[in-house]
Amino acid sequence: MPASKDKENDMPMWKIYVPEGAYSTEQKKAFSDAITDVYVDFAGLPRFYVVVVFHDQPADSIWIGGEAANDFVRITIDHIARRMPESDDFRELAMSAFEDAIAPHVKDRGFRWEIHIDETPIQLWRTNGIKPPPGDSEAEREWARINAAVEWETV
Repeated sequence: MPASKDKENDMPMWKIYVPEGAYSTEQKKAFSDAITDVYVDFAGLPRFYVVVVFHDQPADSIWIGGEAANDFVRITIDHIARRMPESDDFRELAMSAFEDAIAPHVKDRGFRWEIHIDETPIQLWRTNGIKPPPGDSEAEREWARINAAVEWETV
């Protein structure tokens, strides 16, 4: 997902609901690395901003239309650090980038899937009790460099 001119990109938490045992630890790492790389490579976010949580679901725990769906992966994404621009073209491009990143881990493995994004105002986010710095600021670049949240001074 290319960064927009005004740096309105996203801080994500991905929750991935999967059939129990569908992914080994190594496969989860590869899946989460593919997701993280989208945000780091295209949006310039610190790697630690990207959180991926796998929720293994026992057989017959996911139902679609009244039928057990033991081949289904559901992905919910919360964006917090910044919001996407109000542009249908940008949002379509972002969704395509996400679909490309997950395809080897979902589509190519024969799973059905669904994905959606919710966006939360940055004012309602803290990490380790610290208010995050503005996007594309020196403080955020420092967070990216050290891959951690540290106190910073507001101007």
